[in-house]
Amino acid sequence: MGHLREAGLDARKVNVQNLDAVKRERGVSSTLASCHTAVVDGYVVEGHVPADVVRKLLDERPDIVGIAVPDMPLGSPGMEVPGRPAESYDVLAFDQHGQVFVFASR
Repeated sequence: MGHLREAGLDARKVNVQNLDAVKRERGVSSTLASCHTAVVDGYVVEGHVPADVVRKLLDERPDIVGIAVPDMPLGSPGMEVPGRPAESYDVLAFDQHGQVFVFASR
């Protein structure tokens, strides 16, 4: 969340009893799931999504449910390891019909 705040986004932590239920209610499939789930202006943001991609989402306002970075790729925000190169990964978009496509790549 720190990198989101540093990018000027308002980020607040909310602990919930059953995060899996929240993910299901918001349409996050098990293949898209990661460790963190956020709702930003009505969009689901799942996992370690870079702040600039969240801004792209808010600027473009596509007709999707949300975006996700499944798993926890090395080098994604919060997963940086000094001396280790970042892995390439995709930020996936998903819609209300279950369609998944690449929204951004890193």
